[in-house]
Amino acid sequence: MPSFSKQHRVDFSAEKMFELVADVERYPEFLPLCESLDVKSRKEREGRELLVARMGVGYKAIKQHFTSQVLLDRENLRIDVQYLDGPFKRLQNQWWFEPVTESSSIVYFDIDYEFANRTLGMLMGSMFDQAFRRFTAVFEARAEQIYA
Repeated sequence: MPSFSKQHRVDFSAEKMFELVADVERYPEFLPLCESLDVKSRKEREGRELLVARMGVGYKAIKQHFTSQVLLDRENLRIDVQYLDGPFKRLQNQWWFEPVTESSSIVYFDIDYEFANRTLGMLMGSMFDQAFRRFTAVFEARAEQIYA
């Protein structure tokens, strides 16, 4: 049952980093293994935005899709993702952003997942692990492209 947690200080505000991670439609442009992302629904709930999104991931000939519910909480600078459907037994991740100064913040990323199919887990597991370990750095590099 792989899980991974990371905190990473960046030279961008917590609000800017939240907006960057919340812009899920852009993920195929820069996120490792992400080949597509389609937001199926978007609605407001109690001052927060709730998305249902379907992501296509792949590596070489292996392609998979999964659907998640994404809760964007701008007031608390938090993003919670709950797995709905796809090749996982479970998948849950959170992002939260802590201001340090007006122009810097700490990005926190936690993920916990398990593939439903053991063979698929063996094939894709190490690639997912490597990608997840790079997520905060990938988003920081994206912030440098967008905000610098």
